[in-house]
Amino acid sequence: MEESSKSSSSQGSTMEQPQPPHEAMFLVLAYLPVYEVLVMSQVCISLRDAVRNDILPWLNAVVEWPLSSRLNDEILMKITSKANGGLRTLALMNCMHVTDEGLQRVVEQNPLISKLHVPACTGITPEGILRAVKTLCQRSNCLNTLSINGIYNIQKEHLDMLTLNLKNNLPLEEQQKQQPIYYHERGSISVFKREENQHLVDLETCPKCFEVRMVYDCPRGHCKRGEWPLAPCRGCKFCIPRCENCGRCIGSEELEEGACEDILCLECWLQLPKCSFCNKPYCKQHTNWWSTSSDSSLICKVCDENSHGYTYTDVL
Repeated sequence: MEESSKSSSSQGSTMEQPQPPHEAMFLVLAYLPVYEVLVMSQVCISLRDAVRNDILPWLNAVVEWPLSSRLNDEILMKITSKANGGLRTLALMNCMHVTDEGLQRVVEQNPLISKLHVPACTGITPEGILRAVKTLCQRSNCLNTLSINGIYNIQKEHLDMLTLNLKNNLPLEEQQKQQPIYYHERGSISVFKREENQHLVDLETCPKCFEVRMVYDCPRGHCKRGEWPLAPCRGCKFCIPRCENCGRCIGSEELEEGACEDILCLECWLQLPKCSFCNKPYCKQHTNWWSTSSDSSLICKVCDENSHGYTYTDVL
């Protein structure tokens, strides 16, 4: 009896031994944001060692929420130093505590950066961006993509200097193949994807107001509406209202409002599901805001709050 129990227990312990992760998991590490790489390092010893000892997961440093709110210059240096000077992509999404000095230290130690994305990094100034781009362009010809939307006080002079430096890194043929930018696709661009016709800088001078902003094209092609008879409907979101769902320009006669207060064209407004009370839809950016009534009909947040007598901010 004892021998059988021992053999069964030994068999059970053998069966309970954890298996090493599949080899594909180690290849995935190179395509994960920094926060997820750090989480993966806590899964098992094999992944921990891969994250610690392999340079591949650190060649593309992509910092997003929730790590972005805690990232500062010191932590940024610790993360980027793991690439041993071979960093290819530096993407800091809304990292407001990173400064010009921190960015400059990183680019000086990593001259092979080809993609620099710092949208909404409000601690970085236009002068800091200029200095970082000049450093990269002088030391190598690798930098070919720059995203700086959301950085304060960028003027046309800054944009001209940035474009001048970057144009030397990209052949003229590729500069002329740049794809249009659509308003409804603005959040779907991957920092890992390098397209031959990608824009050098995400900002432009708006042809309507002449301010340096994100400029969007109309997905309907060479569209000319009554409001802009002398030029195509190409411009920033302040000059030309656009549908949150399809990105097309919207004339004053077909402008509709969603329950999320975003604007929609009449065609999208008619096709989207609507609130049972106010008859307003949510755009595709806010479809997770729907509530469900007792009869399984859709209710927007505002009508749901009114029906219960409280607001969502009261219970946060």
